[in-house]
Amino acid sequence: MVGHKKKSLTIRYIIAFLLLLLMVFPYLYMVLNSFADWSQVDRKLIPTSFTLHSYEWLLGGGQSAEPRPWIRAFCNSLIVSSGSTILMMVTGVVVAYALAKLQFRGRNFLNNAILFQMFFPAIILLVPTFLIIQRLGMYDSYWGMILPKALSLWAVFMYTNFFRAIPDTFIEAAKLDGASDWQIIFRIILPMSKSITIVVFLFLFMERWTELLWDMIVVKSDNMLTLNVLLSQMFGPYGGYPGPMYAASVILTVPIIILFLFFAKQFKEGMQFTLK
Repeated sequence: MVGHKKKSLTIRYIIAFLLLLLMVFPYLYMVLNSFADWSQVDRKLIPTSFTLHSYEWLLGGGQSAEPRPWIRAFCNSLIVSSGSTILMMVTGVVVAYALAKLQFRGRNFLNNAILFQMFFPAIILLVPTFLIIQRLGMYDSYWGMILPKALSLWAVFMYTNFFRAIPDTFIEAAKLDGASDWQIIFRIILPMSKSITIVVFLFLFMERWTELLWDMIVVKSDNMLTLNVLLSQMFGPYGGYPGPMYAASVILTVPIIILFLFFAKQFKEGMQFTLK
């Protein structure tokens, strides 16, 4: 009986390892090919000759060999991604609190409208959003990249479900002590929502960090280029340089990996709630 359990456990470990390898290998393949000699890129499953040529080509300006504003583009991406993420989280918390804990006419309709709109792709609002930004004089600016991403319906949905699970007794006790709704949100609700906040933050930041289409449309000057737009300009529509393209992909994933490793524990706790 004990031997049968050990055999079953061993089989589970082997299956789990194979599944993990299946998920991780594409990223390892990308990293290895970013350092591989150009003669071996995409020609060997595991390259045997490694070099920094792809990164040197990328940071050296690519085919044009012209200096590129890498540091400025990285800072632009960081500013835009952080600003958009913070705004999406703030608006998500406020709207979710109203939907979950406040009683007002039309609440159910608003909640259903948010759920209904989540089924529509954001690209259908691309043209009217661009025209609004242009008329407001925000074209080719940080605000033009940040404000259209200031509300995330997914964040509203996640926070609403979490806030509904918080007992109303906490809010009622705070109101008896004279606390306002804003004080309840930032002093009671948010401290109780750390785990789900980390999950929302990581997903929103990752989504905004990898945004390309909107930034390409609303950005014109080199000083406002984000990292994604800069890379897309270097490779053009057809690429042709697989090694540097792998290197660019690695560079783009580094900040996300660092954030995930830093908040790994809180992320696991938040995901446990979302899967309940």
